[in-house]
Amino acid sequence: MPSPFRMVSIEGYELKITNPDKWLFPEQRISKWDYILECIRLAPFLLPYCRDRYLTTIRFPDGVGKAFFYQKNVPVHRPDWVETVSDGEVEYILLNNLPTLVWLANLACLEFHVSFNLYTQPDHPNELVFDLDPSIPEFSQVVEVASCTREVLQQMGLDGVVKTSGASGLQIYVPIEPIYSYEETRKVSQFIARYLAERYPRLITIERKVQARGDKVYFDYLQHWRKKTLIAPYSPRAVKEATISAPVKWEELTEGLSPKQFHLPTIHERLEQEGDLFRPLLVGPRYSLDEILQFVEKHLSD
Repeated sequence: MPSPFRMVSIEGYELKITNPDKWLFPEQRISKWDYILECIRLAPFLLPYCRDRYLTTIRFPDGVGKAFFYQKNVPVHRPDWVETVSDGEVEYILLNNLPTLVWLANLACLEFHVSFNLYTQPDHPNELVFDLDPSIPEFSQVVEVASCTREVLQQMGLDGVVKTSGASGLQIYVPIEPIYSYEETRKVSQFIARYLAERYPRLITIERKVQARGDKVYFDYLQHWRKKTLIAPYSPRAVKEATISAPVKWEELTEGLSPKQFHLPTIHERLEQEGDLFRPLLVGPRYSLDEILQFVEKHLSD
C-alpha cells in the first residue's frame, strides 16, 4: 500500500512530504518523491537565479495534464521559516534556499517563474531579456533568429547567454548594470527588436496578435517589465516530457537543437560535463547601456 507521507530533514528543517508516490509526470514515471529528489539535485544551479526575486509558481496538484493554477501569494499554511516579501497586495515567496524548494516541490509546483529584478531594486532589472517564440513547430527558425540577435548585440558592444524555454522557444539574457529603469531598458529592447524585424522581415515579427504572425518568429521584448516574470534557468516545465529550461552554448545553436532534448532525468549528466553555462549572469561582466541609450534617444528625437 502506498505511503501517505514521508518525513524528511532538510538543513535542519522537518518537512512532511504528502502523497510521495503520486505521479507528477506519468509518461516519464516521475512520482512526487522522484521530483523532489530531482529538485534537490538541481538546487545548486536553480537557486542562484531565483534568489531575492519575486516568484510565481505553477502548481499541478494531480500532475501534468491535469488541473493547474498560478500562485503568486504565499499560501496561508506556509512554514514560518519560508522567506517572503510584500509588494502591493501580493506577498511573494522568496526561493532562497533548499528547504523552500523542497516545500514548493511538495506542493506540486512544477514551474518556477521569476522577476527580472531583485526585490531590493524593484525598478532596476539585472538583465535585458528577449523571448523568441516560434509560430510554427520548426525550431530551426528560432535558432537562426537567436544567432542574428547575438550578432546585432555584439555589434553594439553587448553579449549574452541563451537558454531554451523548455517549451518551444529560446531566451537571450544580457547582463546589465542594475541602474537603469524599466522605461530605459524598454527603449533599448524596442530599438533592437524593431531593427531586427526590419532587417529580417521574412523571419522576425514583433506583432503581438498571434493570428497576424504567420510563420515568423515572435521577438518578444514586452515581457521584460516590472512585475512580469519568465521561467527561471534550470526550472522544470510542466510538459509530458519533463523538460528543463536549459542554458546552451552559442555553438550548440544548430538545426539539430531541440528544447525537448533536456529533461529532468538526463540534465544532471550535462551539468556535470558543462557546469553552469548561465554563470555570466552572476559573475559578469555587466554591460553599460549609456551609449546605446544616448543613441536611441537621439534617433527617436530626429
